[in-house]
Amino acid sequence: MTEKSFMTVEEVAEELRISKSKAYQIVRELNAELQKQGYLTIAGRVNTAFFYKKVCYSVS
Repeated sequence: MTEKSFMTVEEVAEELRISKSKAYQIVRELNAELQKQGYLTIAGRVNTAFFYKKVCYSVS
């Protein structure tokens, strides 16, 4: 199975066990940080590797 490049808001909410509204806020903040670094972002989705890096998890 191929690892996904992007996580949806629903997946972020499930992973962190938070509400979808809080997950939207986190996704917006992470995407803003990526945009400042010059990356193209997609509304409502966040790069999976960047997400895990920022929340101190490691992708196996």
